[in-house]
Amino acid sequence: MQEPAQVLSPAPPPRPVRPRRRFKGEWLTGYLMVMPATVLIGLFGLFPIGYAIYMSVHRWRIRKGGFIGLDNYERVLGSWGGAAAFFGGLLLILVAHWLWTTAFRGHSDWRRWARLAGALTLLSAGISIALGWGAMTEAGEARFLSGLIRTTYYGFLSVPTQIILALIIASLLFQRLRGSEFFRMVYFLPYVTPAVAGAAVYGALFSPRDERPINQLLGWFGIPPQDWLFEPDPVLELIINGVLVRWANLTGGEPIEVALSGFWAGPSLALITIIIFGIWTYTGYNAVIFLAGLGNIPKDLYEAAEIDGAGQRQRFMHITVPLLSPVTFYLTVLGFIGTFQAFTHLYVMRVPATRDAVDTASVVIFDTFYKRNDFSLAASQSIVLFVIILILTLFNQRILGGRGQ
Repeated sequence: MQEPAQVLSPAPPPRPVRPRRRFKGEWLTGYLMVMPATVLIGLFGLFPIGYAIYMSVHRWRIRKGGFIGLDNYERVLGSWGGAAAFFGGLLLILVAHWLWTTAFRGHSDWRRWARLAGALTLLSAGISIALGWGAMTEAGEARFLSGLIRTTYYGFLSVPTQIILALIIASLLFQRLRGSEFFRMVYFLPYVTPAVAGAAVYGALFSPRDERPINQLLGWFGIPPQDWLFEPDPVLELIINGVLVRWANLTGGEPIEVALSGFWAGPSLALITIIIFGIWTYTGYNAVIFLAGLGNIPKDLYEAAEIDGAGQRQRFMHITVPLLSPVTFYLTVLGFIGTFQAFTHLYVMRVPATRDAVDTASVVIFDTFYKRNDFSLAASQSIVLFVIILILTLFNQRILGGRGQ
């Protein structure tokens, strides 16, 4: 007799995961993923900044002293009113840019008045910066404030030059010329060369001796040997005096010497030499990044522009440059942050003969900390430099960030 078949009951459906439990699991997983980076940033980024602020409000020479509040900042800045005018003027530049480019966009009637207000705001920013800086230099830490001026020279002369040269080099190497891979490696080598070794070689090349390569090269063009890293006088002063000497030799008169000082005198020849070293070091790195950006531009755009009759220069200016704006923004931000923090090659290449002609803000902070043993003053100087770098980054974000999106 055949046994009746057993009917298998269906398996019970899986218990649904409670939304709250699933949410907690995703929340825990997310925090575990970001925890290593958060710990590293907090330990090596945020904690040093906080501790520097803590040191700056105490009297700290070798040993920690009493609480002194903002006295160190007053020593650095000299005048609170001048500092407020100076930093307020920097912020007014951002407001002027907003009025000129963004305010009342789409309203043609109000647009004209917004641009007029932007121009007046920019003029007010310049006056505020000039008056504030004058008040700061009268009573502030003269060596640090002078170091900020040299840092400004170093940043604004080197970074734009690096970007322009790197873009030109990248555009040439992107043409798939014979040996382009070799030249990519050659241009990138200065970036991976140790800074101390590169600075030492450059110091030998730009030696004031007549038999050194750079002075011999100048001799071929009839230019007398220069002191280079040993020259503390501004380049503009050297050029003007050189022209006046030649004029006096031609006319048979007595040469007139001109002595320039202040911000508009410009950087010293020693600092220009170090700027050349910085351009040599970072141009190749920027070119490699630009090459990566060029590879992401669709070729269809160039083909369509060529069909429409656009020349090579027009394609470069109206396609390549605009579409590389995100890369340009990235390199500009990193470049200014790096130049305002630059230290190693500046410290290696400076010589006592130039006195403090190449001492940027970072070098001054180092000397304040290690030579003067004034830890709290050095900490306050570093915080002031940090605030300036932050404002400069906001400038780049405001001016170039919109184009880079």
